[in-house]
Amino acid sequence: MTLPPRSSYPSGATGPRTLEDRWEQFYRYGPYAVLTLSVLVGGVAADLIMTRTEMYVAGVLVVAAYGLQGWWGRARPRTAPGAPAGVAYYGARTVLAFALSWLNPFFAIYAALSYFDVEPLLPKRFVRVGLLSTAVTLAGSQSGGLPPASPMNWVAFCVLYIVNAALALFFWHVGMREEEKARIQVETITELERTNLRLEDAMAQNAALHAQLLVQAREAGVDDERRRLAAEIHDTLAQGLTGIIAQLQVVTSVSDRDPETARLHLERAAALARHSLGEARRSVHNLAPVALEHDELAGALGKTVADWAEQHRVRADFTVTGTVEPVHDEIAATLLRIAGEALANAGRHSGASRVGVTLSFMDDELTLDVRDDGRGFDPATATPAGRTGGFGLGGMRARAERIAGAVEVESEPGGGTAVSARVPLVRHPVNSTAVAPGQAPVNGPAAPPGQAAPSRRTVPS
Repeated sequence: MTLPPRSSYPSGATGPRTLEDRWEQFYRYGPYAVLTLSVLVGGVAADLIMTRTEMYVAGVLVVAAYGLQGWWGRARPRTAPGAPAGVAYYGARTVLAFALSWLNPFFAIYAALSYFDVEPLLPKRFVRVGLLSTAVTLAGSQSGGLPPASPMNWVAFCVLYIVNAALALFFWHVGMREEEKARIQVETITELERTNLRLEDAMAQNAALHAQLLVQAREAGVDDERRRLAAEIHDTLAQGLTGIIAQLQVVTSVSDRDPETARLHLERAAALARHSLGEARRSVHNLAPVALEHDELAGALGKTVADWAEQHRVRADFTVTGTVEPVHDEIAATLLRIAGEALANAGRHSGASRVGVTLSFMDDELTLDVRDDGRGFDPATATPAGRTGGFGLGGMRARAERIAGAVEVESEPGGGTAVSARVPLVRHPVNSTAVAPGQAPVNGPAAPPGQAAPSRRTVPS
């Protein structure tokens, strides 16, 4: 029956605002036009249906109706919907329309105004009362005037009242449903707008997070590459330079009395320098150690142990247990680097007279044990890797963790040291070569006759 309030329309919807403005003009000026039309139509038929006294009374009521409308035109902009002033205006106008229609049925045109503004003027619980009251006036005028003059007029009045009341209530319910739909639509549109704003904010945040993650990933990659190069330099250049220094120290001590021995150590120092240079280049290009170019892990470890034993003049035994299988290049390189670092630590710090290296192949795990009978140390007081420390134990652990492995160190002052590295056995897709447990070492020094291979994590005597 009436339009929703202006605030219920979405912003930018010019059509509903224009329609509402037109209804606003009707509420302001329509009652004057409808009342004037009723006066003109009723005046034409006044001589036929009204006495002179009724004409005077109707004239007074028409003036009162114009006055009521003038008062409401000034009070309405300051009156909220359903306020007492609106209820009083609606009631007074309904009574005036009923009285005028009693005098002249054509004033029912003026009474029909109550159908249009019943919702804005009356509280919701009184809307039905207003509609049914207006239906009385319209049914009376349609049945020949009030009061009905004959039984047939009464029958016609009752039938017309039922029809008018039913139509008024039906259209009111339809209007209520349409208003509810419009309200739900407005709420849905508003919620969609809020959702779109939240989505835009989320997309902006995601873009910022994505950019941040890219920066962090690049920084992490740079840091990881720096750590890799630092560890590679430590495992190649630092160990090579240490060996060169040791050879040159021997040359210095024997050059005067034994030139042949001095020349041999000079050749070893030069060979170490060439080897370290090659390893440095390979580290920069992130290639596998040179020892793995022509040998599998077991063979490369055997040669590494043999070279270390010859360089340091310390007995070093290398043993393989389990079934030898070709392993992934990254696994092999990691274990070879860990073995080299463990042997380098033994040569620099332990003062050992015997070293044992064992490589064990198991079902899903590969274990490397390096043991010595040196002076040992307290692992709790070991210097961590850093700018002032080395990359020894920390570097070995970091290498193992990169391939989901672990490094454990057992040592005590005067009790030797055992380094155990456990990594997953990731097989290389080539044919494997079986070596039974207890078989002679692969490419490395054999254990002395009659002596069993030392068990893992057991310091040789």
